[in-house]
Amino acid sequence: MITVEADISDLWPEQSNWEALAQTACQQAVSVSASDFLLAKDYETEISVCFSDNDTVHALNKTWRDKDRPTNVLSFPMMEAEELAEIKNRVGSECLLGDIILAFDVAKKEALEKGISLENHVTHLITHGTLHLLGYDHILDNEAEIMEDLERKALAQLGIPDPYSDHETGKEGLDG
Repeated sequence: MITVEADISDLWPEQSNWEALAQTACQQAVSVSASDFLLAKDYETEISVCFSDNDTVHALNKTWRDKDRPTNVLSFPMMEAEELAEIKNRVGSECLLGDIILAFDVAKKEALEKGISLENHVTHLITHGTLHLLGYDHILDNEAEIMEDLERKALAQLGIPDPYSDHETGKEGLDG
């Protein structure tokens, strides 16, 4: 079972249920991954999602990734892929997958540029971030293809169109 703990800045519009959106996006990402066993009731899995601001994300991006700019989403996994694989053999395990942090202004600007709703874009960003927490990456082209295919599958099951249909690779728009 996946539990999402959401921390929502006042910047994020109140008319959207960001916590429910995060819960849905995280669960959907896990369901299409090799770690789908985490959805079973025998597992207690937690993901923290912080709906934050550009300044906070900028500082984190500079500190942890040496990139002096805000980005749309950052993921901070708490487990290595090997540790996650070991949990499958321990029924009743608890695990904190990690933290996902979103920058409101960057996400809003990107959604406007793409001509999509902020909610759909944020669902994609959280799906992307969750896959990073599960050990997926997009540094190499073959890794990017795998990760993008999982994102497409998860989003399609939620009725959200392919976010990569306008460009060749997802490396351009999502840092993780």
